[in-house]
This record gives sequence, C-alpha cells and structure tokens, in this order.
Amino acid sequence: MGAETKKSIERDFIMYDEDFDYLRKLAYEFTGIVLADHKKDMVYSRLARRLRVLGLTTFSQYCKVLEKDDPIEHSEFINSITTNLTAFFREGHHFDYMRTVVMPELIKKHPGHHKLRIWSCASSTGEEPYSIAMTVKESNVPRTWDVKLLATDLDSNVLQKGKDAIYGYDRVEGIGDERIKKFFLHDKSDHSSHRVMVKPMLKEMIAFKRLNLLESWPMKMKYDIVFCRNVVIYFNKETQKKLFNNIANIMPVGGYLFIGHSESLTNICDRFELVGRTIYRKIN
Repeated sequence: MGAETKKSIERDFIMYDEDFDYLRKLAYEFTGIVLADHKKDMVYSRLARRLRVLGLTTFSQYCKVLEKDDPIEHSEFINSITTNLTAFFREGHHFDYMRTVVMPELIKKHPGHHKLRIWSCASSTGEEPYSIAMTVKESNVPRTWDVKLLATDLDSNVLQKGKDAIYGYDRVEGIGDERIKKFFLHDKSDHSSHRVMVKPMLKEMIAFKRLNLLESWPMKMKYDIVFCRNVVIYFNKETQKKLFNNIANIMPVGGYLFIGHSESLTNICDRFELVGRTIYRKIN
C-alpha cells in the first residue's frame, strides 16, 4: 500500500481506505453483507474492540491477522460486524397476522396431527423466536401437533443469549403483564428481580443453531412459516434472489414468509404473493 494513497480515520487506531476495502470484501465473502462507503465509521467502531483485545495499533495489522485464516478470529470478525437489533413482538402486525390468519388456517387444514415447523432466519438474542413461540401458544394449536422452531443466526454470541433466555425486565415490560406472567419467571439469581427467564414451555420448542444463510443448509423439513426480517437489506440483489429462492424451496405451497418493514420481493422472487404488509404466501 503506497503511503501517498492512504487516508485514515484520526482516532485511536489507523484505518486506511485499503484496510476498509479489504474488510468489506471479507465481510461480503463471509456473510453476503454489502458495506457501502458510508459504513466505514461503523466498521471502525465495531472492530476497534478487537484491535484492543489483540494489542494492535492499526487496522492494517488486523487485516494481516484475518489473512491467516484463523477460524476463531474470523468468527469474532463476523460477530462484530453483524447487526443485532431486536425486540419482543417487533413489527407487531406480523404476529397479529400470524395469530388471526395463519394459525387458524393451519389448524383448519390440519385438525388432527401436524408437524408445524417454523424458522426464524436471523434470531439474534432470541426475542423473535420466543415471540413466535408465544404466538403459537396463544393460538391454541391441537395437543396432537408436533411444534418445533428453528432459530438461526450468523453470530454465535447472540445465539448463546437466546439459549440462556434471560432478559432484563425492561426488555419484556412492553408485552403486557398477562404475557409476562404466563411465559416468564423471575430470575432467582437476580435478587433485585430486574431480570426474567423464559419458561421451559417455550424454550423446549426452540432449537438455536448457528447458520450462514449463504452456505448450504442442513434442514430437510418443509417450513410452514419463515421469518426472514431485516436481513436482505445488507445483501445485493443477486444475493437476495438466491436467498429467497432457497427459502421457497424449503416451504410448502401456501407457506407464509414474513420479511422486514423496509424489504420487498418485487423484482426479486416471483414464487410468493403479497398478502399483507411485508407478508407473503408461497404460490409455486
């Protein structure tokens, strides 16, 4: 890298344009996330912690560490740059539609036995899959049903938080006292009662697994309901097309797909029809 071509962000660490270019190329290779020029400050702030942990002084040094193909540091890199913004019953109209339309439709179609399979593609710290599980419980599915949720994420750190299922009370107080009483317990290890734990009735429904959406998927089942929200905003159009086509492949005709509030399948995938606000049903 020629010194005369380098520009740096004047902070604790030196980051040159060449460093950022390498990091965003690696981010795309690992995750499919496209990091535009204006994301440079975000990348800096998220990776600065890794430089401190490793005792480095420049991002050029950190790039050399990543070049060594160390799977542990690659995982730390992925965990650092992926966004994990979530909340219980975020975009509440999705859960309302699931409870009032999707679940009654499935119950009518399968009044006896049914293997209900639901996938939360970007489960983050678990609020989304637990919200889905609560919605299923509130829908009074037949006792004979076999209900399982798959919760996946690229970030192994947030997946562990989802498995632990312990949340600050401020995270759940907005869902209402009735739901809190029905689905949560006070964390006995927290004498201040500022934390709650998800009850086993929900935890036993969910399997948390690390998954890169751009790699091969191990799932063999068909999923009646898929939540893939606020994921593809980071992907380019070709990656979006591939992802939604793959999702369609593991869903039955009539299955429901929920995507993020700023996302759309228009000119991306024609295997779904729009049936609600960012809600789609598979047609072929």
